Amino acid sequence: MSMTAAQLAAAIPKTELHIHIEGSLEPELIFALAQRNGLSLPYDSVDALRAAYAFTDLQSFLDIYYAGASVLLREADFHDMAWAYFLRARADNVVHCEIFFDPQTHTARGVPMATVINGLSSACDRAQAELGISTALILCFLRHLSEEDAFATLEAAMPYRARFIGVGLDSSEVGHPPSKFSRVFARCRELDLRIVAHAGEEGPPAYIWEALNDLKTERIDHGVRSLEDPALVAELAKRRTPLTVCPLSNLKLCVVDDLKHHPMKRLLDAGLCATVNSDDPAYFGGYMNANFVQTVEALGLSREDVVTLARNSIEASFVNEARRGELMALLDSAID
Repeated sequence: MSMTAAQLAAAIPKTELHIHIEGSLEPELIFALAQRNGLSLPYDSVDALRAAYAFTDLQSFLDIYYAGASVLLREADFHDMAWAYFLRARADNVVHCEIFFDPQTHTARGVPMATVINGLSSACDRAQAELGISTALILCFLRHLSEEDAFATLEAAMPYRARFIGVGLDSSEVGHPPSKFSRVFARCRELDLRIVAHAGEEGPPAYIWEALNDLKTERIDHGVRSLEDPALVAELAKRRTPLTVCPLSNLKLCVVDDLKHHPMKRLLDAGLCATVNSDDPAYFGGYMNANFVQTVEALGLSREDVVTLARNSIEASFVNEARRGELMALLDSAID
């Protein structure tokens, strides 16, 4: 008996391109790290903290996200957080992941850049050695802060340039257009960093145009609101610009009111290079397989759609051609 589309989605090897490592911090680990670091939390139990994960929009989520990150103080904390994510990724058959991290969330609390990057890097090295997962780190600038702050962050990260492959832009989208960061991204391009940016989640299609033309992004993180602008859809299709779409995040943050109304199928039908990702899985109720399977079931996606989404992620990844070939071969053999 052949697999259903949902079973296929769960079984195939996957590539994840939009995961905020701080957003993979589960309540249990937040409490364990708080205890280890002698910190008290404003919640008296794991259940109370989980109950607080009732978001109405991006900002209400970010408030608790930054509170959760406050338990990260030492290299071991960053390592343990990332390692916990890698174990969950492996269980979902993720074979390659490109991980966002937010240094400003930590340096603003007095945590040194070295602590953040070394802790995450050691977990990445371990994931490759013990789990066979290839990884890459992408440093994200917080868009609610100033461009000057982004420049200072870039400067502080330069001694560790070999440990991250690119830069992104995240946090509160509305009121913080990509063009606010055009100079720092120009500098990043001079440094040969790969360029991505969040756009078109809560922000308008105009922000996606800015990300493409001003920041010269290679991928758009989210991008679901591109469908409101037919000229933009045509441009994204022509450029083959990948969209790193996060279905359960879109549902949790009320970008869509029901997964049955998610635009993923329309993005695919428009010929766009859409991909499935988990965003902040500890907060949004699911890692890769949950996002993939629930989207397939809600939208009635076909096996062909599943394979297209998986191929798109490999095509969109920042791997060398040898690794891309390996990932495609893994996928092909799983489909056969």
